[in-house]
Amino acid sequence: MLIRKTKIILTLIISAGVVACAVYFLQNKDHGWKVYGGSSENIKYSTLRQIDTSNVSQLKVAWVYHAEHDDTTRYGIMECNPIIVDHTLYGVSPKMKLFALDAATGKEKWHFDPADSLTNKTWHRNSVNMNRGVSYWSDGDDRRIIYTVGPIAFAVNAGTGKLIGSFGKDGGIDLRKGLGREEKDMSISPTSPAMIFKDLFIVSGAVNESTPGHIRAFDIRTGAQKWIFHTVPYPGEPGFETWDDPTAYKRMGSTNAWSGFTLDHKRGLLFAGIGSPTNDFYGGDRSGKGLYGNAVIALDAATGKLKWHFQAIHHDVWDMDISSPPALVSLKRNGKQVDAVVQTTKTGLIFVFERTTGKPLFPVEERKVPVNGAVAGEHLSPSQPFPVLPKPFVRTIMTEKDLNHLGTDSSYQDIKQRFQTYRSEGIYTPPTEKGTIILPGYDGGANWGGPAIDPETGILYINANEMAWVLNLVKDTSSAKEGMTNHQAAALLYSKNCMGCHGPERLGSGDYPSLIGVGKKYSLSEFSQLLSTGRRMMPGFGHLSKDEKTALASLVLDQKSEQDKRYKGSVIEKERSSKPSYTFTGYNKFLTKDGYPALSPPWGTISAINLNTGKYEWQVPFGEFEELKKKGIPTTGRENFGGPVVTAGGLLFIGASADGYFRAIDKKTGKILWQTKLPAAAMATPAIYAIGGRQYVVIACGGGKSGGKGGDSYVAFTLPDQP
Repeated sequence: MLIRKTKIILTLIISAGVVACAVYFLQNKDHGWKVYGGSSENIKYSTLRQIDTSNVSQLKVAWVYHAEHDDTTRYGIMECNPIIVDHTLYGVSPKMKLFALDAATGKEKWHFDPADSLTNKTWHRNSVNMNRGVSYWSDGDDRRIIYTVGPIAFAVNAGTGKLIGSFGKDGGIDLRKGLGREEKDMSISPTSPAMIFKDLFIVSGAVNESTPGHIRAFDIRTGAQKWIFHTVPYPGEPGFETWDDPTAYKRMGSTNAWSGFTLDHKRGLLFAGIGSPTNDFYGGDRSGKGLYGNAVIALDAATGKLKWHFQAIHHDVWDMDISSPPALVSLKRNGKQVDAVVQTTKTGLIFVFERTTGKPLFPVEERKVPVNGAVAGEHLSPSQPFPVLPKPFVRTIMTEKDLNHLGTDSSYQDIKQRFQTYRSEGIYTPPTEKGTIILPGYDGGANWGGPAIDPETGILYINANEMAWVLNLVKDTSSAKEGMTNHQAAALLYSKNCMGCHGPERLGSGDYPSLIGVGKKYSLSEFSQLLSTGRRMMPGFGHLSKDEKTALASLVLDQKSEQDKRYKGSVIEKERSSKPSYTFTGYNKFLTKDGYPALSPPWGTISAINLNTGKYEWQVPFGEFEELKKKGIPTTGRENFGGPVVTAGGLLFIGASADGYFRAIDKKTGKILWQTKLPAAAMATPAIYAIGGRQYVVIACGGGKSGGKGGDSYVAFTLPDQP
């Protein structure tokens, strides 16, 4: 009897082992990354477990692909999360070329350059140069890549790299059309990939201040527009009453889903987080709560009909866009699984909703916030929503005790003196002329990379910034005069269109470059083209007339012979009713004399938060300054852009940090298990896939932010061959 029982037990053990091996093999043999963020739920999770906590230290480079083929000219911004479908990797270069690679070897199959291929020339090489990914669709032998460059959405044959001529005009559609306003005034450039739902692709995008950020669906075969959701509601639409000015729908811009979408395929529900309305920092001409600015919304993906919404910030005047798509996960509530929507934010708050109704799964309180001392004409909301749980994953107020003590006493006294002149009362401190501290900062808190979520545990992993900035407003007293010179007109035009990014003295601010000396780089015709199309992070200014561009060029290009000539255009005719009476002076970080954050560390973190309970599992500093580390200063954290991926193998893979390292972190403890220096910082989210039983991790190394060098390489890692 004992022998028989032993045989039965051994048989069961062997059978279980065979099943486990079979499951392991199936999970790791071939596994793609078919959608931006890994899936339409956007949780950035991989079921692959070949690379795990026991062997990740053995990772080696599998291949490197130079997307610009070692072209040494200036790179654009490369933040692409590539997709992998049927052993092929699809990505975008810094100069917006689409390419396809053998995902096992990195060998190029084809590339497509929109500058050479679009016959109607509605896209220009200098167009807004940022793309975070592409979308894939197939129906039998018809396999398409949908990707956007500036205002054009292209349909490219996934097998050949050739435009599909039956789509739109010569393979592309102009997204400036169909927004309900004059096309010449529109500037749109989707930076996040379209969401595919059946035979539709859905987009919004980065826009200028006069372009609405409406969400639209297009036929994926023909390019015809199928539906539109007005993010600034029209008369008769829900939310119209939240704008005190009934003409807002005719003139307000932005209010856009620039960070992209998530999709519940089973329910046909599309989710998006919406940015702030025009103007970012002064809302005197847009009083009211202003739906659907700064809202999480759920739409019927087939029709665009609104299902529910939740506004995370009322009447935003701090540029606190919802900066990443919501994430979809199932959580435990009262012993049951509840399908949820999770939204991380720039403010460091996390909102968790029931998926079909939008009901908060953790209580949300409307709390009083400061309104006294707002500039003239501003009407701030007296309250803002705060979730009770989870607690903010960053500091949301800066006090004198939070000042940076790492430098010299002289440095500390300098930042202390400046701090005492600013207002700092938390994330909703009114913008002022004297200066308002913005914390956690214009770049978050959470940024566009968003979180990764482990669906097995319900734990959310979020990398974040803590960088204090200073918001200054100046009263706009400009006015047009008869007979004024080009130079006088240029000063008005610059303050309205350029100063917010390049600063009042044209010296640049934040990641925006100085304009001093650009007259040596651009002719008048080249500068006018640049104003029309935009470039990299700069939107187009198609609403400017030829005379306005000429006047602006006289200032920016320092054409002294042109500055004293009489201005021929009319600024008055070009004035918008949305003209703010206060102007933003630029993106100015609060820094020490040595260029470090004036805020005490940490300046970057990663947090692990259990969404079932709202409690923290761990939080660690993320990123480092090597020169501070050499001085014995503990890890400070650094600014970071791009997101993490969590795996069933127990790991969190993340680039993102400005220090240029790619790291594998133990998801249970936050401990770094492996790191390697990349050719350039990876301001992107990695992708994880398997081919022929081998697991790979790939990341785009574009750099170019926070003063770092640019790059064009995609680097893939894998484990060594087994002996």
